[in-house]
Amino acid sequence: MSTITRQKFLQYTAAAGAAALLSSLEGFALQRPDKKLRVAIIGCGSVSNRYIPHLQTSSLIEIVSLCDIKYDRALAQAKQYNVQASTYPNIDKMLAGVPFDMMVTLTDMQAHGMLNKKALLAGKHVWSEKPMANTYAEGKALFDLAKSKKLRIWGAPAVVNSPQFVFMSKAIQEGKLGRVASAHGQYGHTGPTWSAFFYEKLGGSMPDLGVYNMATLTGLLGPARSVMAMTSIIKPERKIDDKGIIKVEAEDNAHVLLEHDKGVISHVMCGFNYFDPHGHEATNQTLHSIQIYGDYGNLRLIGYDWETNGVYLDNSWTEPPKLHQKDSEGYQWQEGATKVGEAMMKGVEPRINAEHALHVLEIIEAARKSSATGMKVKLKSKFKWPMV
Repeated sequence: MSTITRQKFLQYTAAAGAAALLSSLEGFALQRPDKKLRVAIIGCGSVSNRYIPHLQTSSLIEIVSLCDIKYDRALAQAKQYNVQASTYPNIDKMLAGVPFDMMVTLTDMQAHGMLNKKALLAGKHVWSEKPMANTYAEGKALFDLAKSKKLRIWGAPAVVNSPQFVFMSKAIQEGKLGRVASAHGQYGHTGPTWSAFFYEKLGGSMPDLGVYNMATLTGLLGPARSVMAMTSIIKPERKIDDKGIIKVEAEDNAHVLLEHDKGVISHVMCGFNYFDPHGHEATNQTLHSIQIYGDYGNLRLIGYDWETNGVYLDNSWTEPPKLHQKDSEGYQWQEGATKVGEAMMKGVEPRINAEHALHVLEIIEAARKSSATGMKVKLKSKFKWPMV
């Protein structure tokens, strides 16, 4: 019987792990160092004002198509950002037009699932603003479709990319908080006025706002096992810029309890009725939006998790809390499409993954079910954790 030294064993397992990673990327990575990833953007509204210039910063990416059902918006964005791209009035014409590799979906959230499916069926990779679909079942079907066609799909948000998230994750794993017990996340403002879809069926404060905290807390604490929630509509009518008074059909106020492994409980509150003098952009926000508590210490994330301003670590009875990771190191909430596009060109796995986005989507759906029934709802989805 042959023997193997510990050193050789470690070398062997390391090589095997690398081979497994390369195998998982086979068919996904676009190894084209002499070319750029061709990107098509569908949805040229307000969010595209952040995505387009960020994508333009990458030497590995080229925007080749802009599409919007309000065609003048596609034309306007091409002109405003000097994008040398073809423009289209709908996805069917875009898919039949100039060839591209990845679609970036920035439309009303209710249309994401339908549009993302069309792109995958046409052989395109997809980065989707949140959520990637309107139900967990629809999202899982998209994920399975992508896998069957050797394609990739990702869903926003990109909060796990921030250096503050990395600091918090490492602090938890290194035991700097002791035994973690509880966590809280909050995000809200007085509600958008620029589009009705936020208040229509399958819109709401959870897929628009709470999704960030849900992604952060599950990313830090691990997948949720079950959900209990209460949701409500505070303002049954809203005034929208281009439609006047509309009826609100989706929750504009939500409190969600998440049960994680080892008895850890977290809580998310979000809504469109929260006065905040810092406003929707949260510029210069100095208050914390995420709190993680253990029996040796606690973490407080300053600012919102999508646009962070540092992390306080408080784990001393005698010393004041210390501010860490004040520098965001270039992280921006709209970087997801750029980062996954560059990852494909380089043949590496980004930290963002579709399974995590699907888990958050299941949480949102379970929260609505829990609120409607008054029952705890068990979850079935998971993702690879820890993420750092």
